[in-house]
Amino acid sequence: MVTADVARVAAREAEIAVMKREPLGALHGVPLSLKDALYTRGLRTTGGSRLFAELVPEADNVAVGRLKAAGAVVLGKTNLSEFGFKALTDSPMFGVTRNPWNTMLTPGGSSGGAAAAVAAGLGPIGIGTDGGGSVRIPAAFCGLVGFKPSYGRVPQAPGFPGWEHLSHTGPLTRTVRDAAAVLDVIAGADDRDRDSLPGEPGRYLEACDHDIKGLHVAWTPDLGYAAVDERVLEICGNAAAEFESLGCHVEVVNPAWENPEELFGTIVSAQFYAAWADALPAREAEMDPSLVRFIRRGGAVTARNYLTAVGKVAAYWQEVHTFLERFDLLLMPTTAVPPFALDGKIPREIAGQAVSILGWMPFTYPFNLTGQPAVSVPAGWTEDGLPVGLQIVGRRHADRTVLAAAAAFEAAMPWRERRPPQ
Repeated sequence: MVTADVARVAAREAEIAVMKREPLGALHGVPLSLKDALYTRGLRTTGGSRLFAELVPEADNVAVGRLKAAGAVVLGKTNLSEFGFKALTDSPMFGVTRNPWNTMLTPGGSSGGAAAAVAAGLGPIGIGTDGGGSVRIPAAFCGLVGFKPSYGRVPQAPGFPGWEHLSHTGPLTRTVRDAAAVLDVIAGADDRDRDSLPGEPGRYLEACDHDIKGLHVAWTPDLGYAAVDERVLEICGNAAAEFESLGCHVEVVNPAWENPEELFGTIVSAQFYAAWADALPAREAEMDPSLVRFIRRGGAVTARNYLTAVGKVAAYWQEVHTFLERFDLLLMPTTAVPPFALDGKIPREIAGQAVSILGWMPFTYPFNLTGQPAVSVPAGWTEDGLPVGLQIVGRRHADRTVLAAAAAFEAAMPWRERRPPQ
């Protein structure tokens, strides 16, 4: 949804402020798009659902308000899957979003509209949300930087329910520095979100100039349990090796963690059931059928099942925390496959192995459960010109280290000038 009139007014106000030499915000006059999950005062915000086809919020999401206050110009709202429940981008409200690198392929999701807009040149910044990989996956599929800050770094209120304790708001950009500049604007506590973290001294943009020589870096090709496409393994393995050239100590590892997919599915489906079950059956014909099935799955989760899963996530975090006492960073592919066909069918076989429903995205949702900072950066391109992402994961609250590593990698292996075919 293009907000042409709103953008023109904001751009004119930005121009007047410059001419009058008024104080300017950090993103003064910079055009950007907002995922349609982010409440935006005065603009229709649907969550990709017909249930909210006419919703016009009376208040901005905290991040949106901060972006406006910093002078950003909102070009429009971008597509997502209904309430962001799947890592693809098609919605009952607005249909299918295509990948600018190959319009027969998916851009990933659920922030695929934001990623496609930036990759296609419709503004330098897209703001997305990430509950299981929804910023990092489309960044990988569209050749962009997608940064998921630490949980709580960016306040989440107000907004649609269903992703409690898992969702992060973050930027999709062409460069790491652009992502850091956005984080400088949107990070910091707000009492509307009691989980939000206090602001830190210094600027995230400055972290992009930090030296990463001497960091201890772990590279895992598969987290010990994932099946990964050979093209992805080769490209990401070469990218990880580049960190040796940057002065880091790189070690190939198998963390030996159990796959937390079942825990993730249990928690999210239960939260979606609590959020949206009242819409069934009266309005289910208006909803994505796969979302309806997911909500019903959540109805079978008992309180004991849910709390047991939450307890196991706490134990999982302890394993991750103990592992990262040895390492500053953990590298891995962002996704197990390159972008795939725009037919709604997800890969169920990778490298000759049958995989689960989330088997194509095994590297992202674990770090929503733990809340660590993580970024996807372009690792390279396949022979047929499709982007592949490398994920850089940091210790708890070590957003600056992740940004520094991503910026150093970008300087060594620049991608800014690589654009989708016209």
